[in-house]
Amino acid sequence: MTEQQPVEDLFRAESRRLFGLSYRMLGSVSEAEEVVQDAFLRYQAAGPEEVREPGALLTTIATRLSIDRLKSARAEREEYVGAWLPEPLLVDETADVVAEAEQADSISLAFLVLLESLSPLERAVFLLREAFDYDYAAIGAIVERTPENCRQVALRARRQIEARRPRFDASREEREEIVRRFFAAADEGDSAGLLELLSEDVVLYGDGGGKAPALGRPLFGAGRVGRTLRNWVRVGAQVGVVREPAWVNGQPGARFLTADGELLNVVAFDILDGRVQAVRSIVNPEKLGHLGPLADIPVLLANRDRQS
Repeated sequence: MTEQQPVEDLFRAESRRLFGLSYRMLGSVSEAEEVVQDAFLRYQAAGPEEVREPGALLTTIATRLSIDRLKSARAEREEYVGAWLPEPLLVDETADVVAEAEQADSISLAFLVLLESLSPLERAVFLLREAFDYDYAAIGAIVERTPENCRQVALRARRQIEARRPRFDASREEREEIVRRFFAAADEGDSAGLLELLSEDVVLYGDGGGKAPALGRPLFGAGRVGRTLRNWVRVGAQVGVVREPAWVNGQPGARFLTADGELLNVVAFDILDGRVQAVRSIVNPEKLGHLGPLADIPVLLANRDRQS
């Protein structure tokens, strides 16, 4: 560490970028924060020869830590109960993370799920190149591969991702309006209006992770998704749920809270061509703790049943 750049200043300068990289790698807020903290601890323990380029060293440490964590996480995710979704980021957090990347959609839930199809090495190389614009020589030094090998890895990953990369309507205002109309139709029990806003092949994902009531598997089709969402809104009204609009990982959505302000779940929408293409609902409490105090969903439902 140099006298000209104390670790506190370096943390302020680099922590957001490192978090953005680690979060994209892991899909976990808590793990990304741990990686950033661990990276700075290892940086402080490094010798003077290693810290000539602090930013490069921190990126190398954070990337390698993320690769190691992702290798362990992949086995756990194969046994995950129900659909796996990343831990959500809301608007203020997302603004900081997206600001460090050229492509804002690289933070969306849909894109992060798609990245799960890559190996840890492919994911690191792809993100360093596509989201953070590192050249192949720098990437090679980080992942301990030749620049040419990294170029090949990036090309293979890009081909795999681009074939299924999600697309979203460009206008923020249009996406917000679609979601506003969607919830208005659901609140009013307007089945026809709701179906008009859903793509015929819309998909509904629910992530409870076995920790909270959720869908056992994704639902497909406007009819099934519409009926399920109307039922969710009805049950929410029965237990006094409050809905607040939110931007979730750069996409329009909402968070649902009890009257006491305890968080129940977070929902994000993929909007394309004026219709909802996918709805992702995260109720797993282990993925929501960073957003504030959490509600106990089984207790809420039990109270509703006793009162009915």
